[in-house]
Amino acid sequence: MKRILSLMVLLIAVVAGLAGCRSTPRATDAERLAFYEAHAGEPVRNFRLFGRLTGWTPLGNSALLVWPRPNQAYLLDVTTCQDLPFASAISLSHFASTVTARFDTVTPHGAGLTAPGRIPCRITQIRPIDTQAVRDTREEMRQADAEARSEAPPAEEPPSN
Repeated sequence: MKRILSLMVLLIAVVAGLAGCRSTPRATDAERLAFYEAHAGEPVRNFRLFGRLTGWTPLGNSALLVWPRPNQAYLLDVTTCQDLPFASAISLSHFASTVTARFDTVTPHGAGLTAPGRIPCRITQIRPIDTQAVRDTREEMRQADAEARSEAPPAEEPPSN
């Protein structure tokens, strides 16, 4: 089932790439969220966080991807968090190095965000990401894109004046 979802996401991405007329448009938050949801496992209650996050990616105003370690990622669903897509940094509340769903929060930070109005967003669900499957799918997408470019007819040159 996971393999079928991955292939469906791959097909959608290839079609979207081909529709872009040889340009590489950035995927929307909804498309990126769908991609990671296809690689997410069953919800877990919590995960361990030692020190700082390796990285994070906002996926709209109700989800984000966090990387506690380079080869470990989690998809966090949060209550509506209007500032999340515009944040340059986040902080996670956690107790004893454990981030727990329905208890801990995400707080967006950044130069354009006002501190008094900043409201923490409750984490409603945590799902582990199959990082190896993400890498494999991205590689398949790169190969499909390269094949599509090599099979495309050469672009016409604009008429000279």
